[in-house]
Amino acid sequence: MTARILVVDDVPANVKLLEVRLLAEYFEVLTATNGPDAIETCENGKVDVVLLDVMMPDMDGFEVCRRLKRDPATSHIPVVMITALDQVSDRVRGLEAGADDFLTKPVNDLQLMTRVKSLVRLKMLTDELRLRASTTRNIGIEELLSRTFAGEDAQPKVLLIDERKPSSDRVRKMLGAVADLDVVADPHAGFFQAAELAYECVLVSTGFSDFDPLRLCSQLRSLDRTRFLPIILLAEQNEEERIIRGLELGINDYLIRPVDQQELVARLRTQVRRKRYNDRLRASVTQTIEMAVTDGLTGLHNRRYLDSHLQTLFERAVARRRPLSVMITDLDRFKSINDSHGHDGGDDVLREFARRLRKNVRGIDLACRYGGEEFVVVMPDTDGEVAEMVAERIRAQIAGVPFAVGTEGKTVEVTISVGVSSLLKGLDSSEALMKRADLALYEAKNGGRNRVVAKAA
Repeated sequence: MTARILVVDDVPANVKLLEVRLLAEYFEVLTATNGPDAIETCENGKVDVVLLDVMMPDMDGFEVCRRLKRDPATSHIPVVMITALDQVSDRVRGLEAGADDFLTKPVNDLQLMTRVKSLVRLKMLTDELRLRASTTRNIGIEELLSRTFAGEDAQPKVLLIDERKPSSDRVRKMLGAVADLDVVADPHAGFFQAAELAYECVLVSTGFSDFDPLRLCSQLRSLDRTRFLPIILLAEQNEEERIIRGLELGINDYLIRPVDQQELVARLRTQVRRKRYNDRLRASVTQTIEMAVTDGLTGLHNRRYLDSHLQTLFERAVARRRPLSVMITDLDRFKSINDSHGHDGGDDVLREFARRLRKNVRGIDLACRYGGEEFVVVMPDTDGEVAEMVAERIRAQIAGVPFAVGTEGKTVEVTISVGVSSLLKGLDSSEALMKRADLALYEAKNGGRNRVVAKAA
């Protein structure tokens, strides 16, 4: 695993020590000796993890972390604060500043490397989501992520899996005011409950009498529905090897008992915040993929989707030796509707036409807005004769019921011309199929409009 690690410390010896350790693991290392330089490096370079000293002159690590996390352009970069301070209050202060973890000097090599590798994996996931979101939207990713989303401040729904009731009761009391907590004693039942309900974090105790808690963590990571669910391990003293193994398996964080309430709350909030961040990115990607293939005005698929999907339907029909038909419709004299009722009135007509078109075709048919006032319907398992009947039914329905335009109760008569073509046996192609339908539409319009023309060849 390779990544770019930024080491920030005003003591050159400390920088050199961490640099040597990281280079031995084949990480690329950047260095900075003060806060402003660290912030500038994060803004201008591709940094995967920041190892940040707390005690620095002028601008301490807490302030550096706050500024990085406040800027949408750098807020996704994991920050590990490294310091000689070992008070719980210091760790909490760092976590509240937005740090992803807090390590104490002298840094244990295994803890350092497993933590860095775990955060690098998390950063790679976030980077992939950010890339997809930014390349599928015209607006900037920073603008997207800096907006406030509904439910962002809502209490997270959290699951605790712990068979020891005194322990789970303590955690329940600690989180009572900040989380909607469910507690399950049996690890098998906890696994299924985590998969079935929409939790934002799972706390897994290591204190099972006859069950390996890391197996539970591994199972949660292997299931699609819980693959990205944050996991915090609640471990006992002297369980360092188990913690390190857990980090390698993909747990997000851990706490050593006795658990401090403030630290538990701070670490939980860090995990929930990052999950919501990535969830927003995934939602953005999904939404923009839908937007990319959907016509915003009518809700039908657009030409981009038709161009990619028609070939699939054509090849399937040929392979299965099944019929396939296409109809192209055009609203007659649509320009006069725009001229008389304005573009808002024209939009009303297009939306209503799309609604009627959708109502008159099957779920397996592909209805698209081809462009302007032209629409295409691809009909699998439909021969030319049936397709012509469907087209005639749609034409009659459009002509028979006037369209409402505007909010004043005005109506307008609308007619359509339709061209229909069907798959030919032997040499044929999706392009030829569309071309024949287009020629049939041309004949329908030249023949007086408000009619259907089916072109067999």
